[in-house]
Amino acid sequence: MSALPKRTETPQAPRLPHDNPLVDLRFRALLGAAEWDRLPTDVRARFSKRLSGHAAATYVGRITDLRMNRAGRILSQALRLIGAPLPICLDTDVASVVTVTEDGTTGGQVWTRLYAKRGGFPQVIHSAKRFAGPTGLEEYIGYGIAMALRLTVEDGTLAFRSAGYNLKLGRFRLPLPRWLAPGQLTVTHRETGASAFEFALHLSHPLFGELLHQSGQYRDQHG
Repeated sequence: MSALPKRTETPQAPRLPHDNPLVDLRFRALLGAAEWDRLPTDVRARFSKRLSGHAAATYVGRITDLRMNRAGRILSQALRLIGAPLPICLDTDVASVVTVTEDGTTGGQVWTRLYAKRGGFPQVIHSAKRFAGPTGLEEYIGYGIAMALRLTVEDGTLAFRSAGYNLKLGRFRLPLPRWLAPGQLTVTHRETGASAFEFALHLSHPLFGELLHQSGQYRDQHG
């Protein structure tokens, strides 16, 4: 008889500061003060917004580069069964909107990404950044599937790197074996000018190479 999965202890998520209702220092706490200070001012401002209640952050831009190899296209289509968390269309120079709101259940952030297509309705991707899991930060895509993330700062660019995938069943987390994992995911946020930045997503696999690369240029929307 196989043993029941062990319950894993999750590091305590950084708490929101109580003395300033407009500031969220959880990303800063994960990086550490020294690494955080290496980021451009605008990047620090985006990732320290306190998004609660009806507050939202919106970024508008366009997709400038999108490529997938054959294995990447197969993967993106297969993942439509769990909500299509990867792009399913290769259109570029199309409009894109990103909106960040509060996840009222966990206190994390819900990221909604809209990608226009040259024909038909736009693709909309939802995921939630939760301050939980083995690294203190994870991306939850639904259906119990989450990806642990590690934060780094590289030449002034904020990078999110996958650090394992898991399936959450109630209070238990089951790590996905490597042969089931889609590969190494890296998302970067790089300042490109005043109130402007580049978002880039790169997914690679040890056997199938670069599965997906996507980049877009965005601007802050104020007011």
